[in-house]
Amino acid sequence: MADRIRWGILGNATIARKCLIPAIAKSANGMLLALGTRNPENARETAAKHRMARLYETYDAVLEDPEVDAVYLPLPNHLHRPWTLKALAAGKHVLCEKPLACSAGEAREMADAAAANHRLLMEAFMYRFHPRSREIKAIVTTGELGMLRSVHAAFTYAMAPEVLESAGNARLKPDMGGGALLDVGCYAVSTARWLLGQEPVCVQAQAMYRHEVDVHIAGILRFPDGALAGIEAGFVSALQQTYAVVGSEGAIELPHDAYIPWEKPARYTLRPKTDEAGEVRTVPGSDEYRLMVEHFADAVQGKQPLEYAPEDSIRNLQVLDALAVAAREDRTVHLAD
Repeated sequence: MADRIRWGILGNATIARKCLIPAIAKSANGMLLALGTRNPENARETAAKHRMARLYETYDAVLEDPEVDAVYLPLPNHLHRPWTLKALAAGKHVLCEKPLACSAGEAREMADAAAANHRLLMEAFMYRFHPRSREIKAIVTTGELGMLRSVHAAFTYAMAPEVLESAGNARLKPDMGGGALLDVGCYAVSTARWLLGQEPVCVQAQAMYRHEVDVHIAGILRFPDGALAGIEAGFVSALQQTYAVVGSEGAIELPHDAYIPWEKPARYTLRPKTDEAGEVRTVPGSDEYRLMVEHFADAVQGKQPLEYAPEDSIRNLQVLDALAVAAREDRTVHLAD
């Protein structure tokens, strides 16, 4: 394989235009080759700006291109499974936008297809690649915070009232995998599982619904060693994009750029257990999207294993599935069930 893997993009979504396409263009081991979109006229500027040689009118055409090594899939949630399965069957490696699927069952089918086709599949949790995230994970792992007691993670933002009223957005359509839990709650659950290094045994949740999807949800996760995690996700409140991890000897808290700090310096506060203020530490700015696509390309080239396998995404979705049931049915859900 050449030094640079050749990328195809399935869809001209905002996340692709704003974050992933520029990241691939800047990457040291990847090149943009093809963009497939159902509205090519709207994508010509993007293709020209990033010197993509091939602009296709269908997603299938990208998958049929023998020179495409890997695809990035930023489609609405309900399309993640079918197009990932098509891409894997076509011999392409797949970097799929979060959430990997609409349920753990779908994710398992996708993971099995990746294994059967000897191709890589990874969920695009870019936050795990940011140097700040890695520094925090290292502090937690060394035991500096003592016995971990809790994680608090929240990702909320306010949709425009007219958008909420019309329900035209895919995030508000149940048949398209809508709802705040899947859209941004996946980050909070992933953070808790990653930092605590274990899987929850049971969950509880409460939610507010509109148009048959959750637009605000809060949940509690209980872990085997007694640690608790509180998660919140929503479309109807002021911005929250933060997490904190609390141990017996100290705590770490982030400002409201925890998942998307862009490329500015990224801060966090480390507090000893009796300190009210703590020490603010700053990590140099970095493009976490570029770090993610470079990691994926290295894995495709066999230079390193994936940072996290599809099994991690399946487990994340098992928790999300359980939280959804807990909120709908107003009961505790045990993961063993």
